[in-house]
Amino acid sequence: MSTGRIIGIALLVVGVILLYFGYNATQSGAEQIGEAITGNYSDETIFYLAAGAGSAIVGLLLAVFGGRRG
Repeated sequence: MSTGRIIGIALLVVGVILLYFGYNATQSGAEQIGEAITGNYSDETIFYLAAGAGSAIVGLLLAVFGGRRG
């Protein structure tokens, strides 16, 4: 297995974990009250969701295409 695929799988796992924490943060009572008042999630929640999505996408692409030689 190539290094690119290993890094891709690791990034994919990290991304899924960050998305899980971000989703759990959006479901907390304090976060829902803050979102109802301001209309936005907290910066920490947005970071978890954005970093998780980005990491998962890059990880998936590396896991699928990381081992190909051109």
